[in-house]
Amino acid sequence: MTSRLPAHRSTTRHAQAIYPGGGGGGGGYGGRGVFIGRQSTGGAFCFDPWSLYAEGALDDPNMIVLGTLGQGKSALVKTLVWRMLLFGRRAFILDVKREYGPLCAAAGVTPVSLAPGAGVRLNPLTSTPDTAGRVELLRAITATAIGDRLTQAEAAVLREALRRVCDVETEPTLPQIAGLLLAPTGDLAAILQTDVATLTGDARRAGLALQDLCEGPLAGIFDGPTSSGLDLDARLVVVDLHAVRDSPAVGILMTCATAWMSALLARLSVRPGPDRLINVADESWKIVQHAGLGEWFQANFKLARQFGVMNVIVLHKLADLRAAGSEGSRAARIAEGLIADASTRVIYHQDPSQAELTRSLLGLSGTEARLLTLLRRGQALWRVGSGSHVVEHYRSRLEARFTDTDSGMGVESHAPEPPRPGAPGSEERR
Repeated sequence: MTSRLPAHRSTTRHAQAIYPGGGGGGGGYGGRGVFIGRQSTGGAFCFDPWSLYAEGALDDPNMIVLGTLGQGKSALVKTLVWRMLLFGRRAFILDVKREYGPLCAAAGVTPVSLAPGAGVRLNPLTSTPDTAGRVELLRAITATAIGDRLTQAEAAVLREALRRVCDVETEPTLPQIAGLLLAPTGDLAAILQTDVATLTGDARRAGLALQDLCEGPLAGIFDGPTSSGLDLDARLVVVDLHAVRDSPAVGILMTCATAWMSALLARLSVRPGPDRLINVADESWKIVQHAGLGEWFQANFKLARQFGVMNVIVLHKLADLRAAGSEGSRAARIAEGLIADASTRVIYHQDPSQAELTRSLLGLSGTEARLLTLLRRGQALWRVGSGSHVVEHYRSRLEARFTDTDSGMGVESHAPEPPRPGAPGSEERR
């Protein structure tokens, strides 16, 4: 006689408790790292790039986050930073849109606002302790201020001018370099095996560019020693560039601020451990499009493995990076290099017109590319190394408050709380 048991109904989320292999198991990452949300299979999704890199699942800890306006990419980045801070990590953020203020308030820190006449200065030449690093940064800033590549003579005179200023000053500044370029001394000319008149002509373009940088529209930002009282070694450092976001020189400001991050990385590298750094660069294409800065930025991007930093680039669409330069140009090649150096790609809803470009640049399958046009708000395709996961981001009530970027429209930017009692942290979906 065959016994019949009553049918049992269950959700896939509960069924995975009986057969864990069907629930995703956190994307194969277990519980390591910070909680991001739920996979489409029902399993919890956690993420820690440093653990995954140590296990060989990632080639680097870098991340690109893509998504059209209002799909949740900013909320993801902010909650990722917030949760990483709770794990003892550090974060350095270039805030071009002035939207990280609430996160700073929650973390108990004050953003560093850079604006002409605001009284806050960041001297880029003191951010990098080694001489070679200072020279490369000075050359990158000067090339961008000129708007062209440096000549061999300009590159040489910048190197020697910086060396001369460092011999007599404990904190070299850009105005000191500009003054020496516009009025070179005889001994400087002798070092470069030329005469003063020739050197004056060779250095004039670079000197005038640096002088305008210090005395022109951006006067008061990086034309002197760094302002006292700035805690640039805090657990969370947010540099607010909103006041100059439309300036042609915003790329220079982003680079000068990033130079401070590089110095922090160098200090952290001597004591590796939980003190890992997350470096968030919104609108990075503004750096890439400038001659000189793009190469410098890419070089720092490639130092992720050496210093253990997680670089996060936030974009609306990959066409933003492509717009940095024409196809085949140096800027375009740098942009594509940044994409290649990010092993984690988080892609929110994309317009169908962008699906093919996204597929080709990120190596997505046809199914994944079509999926991008169907994702709803708060859902993203996570390409982590060779793995692919559809994840719905969850936020706590506190996180929902400091990630709301739609408050000016008088609407809630998040979906209602999931109707599941006892959900982790009473999270809200995003």
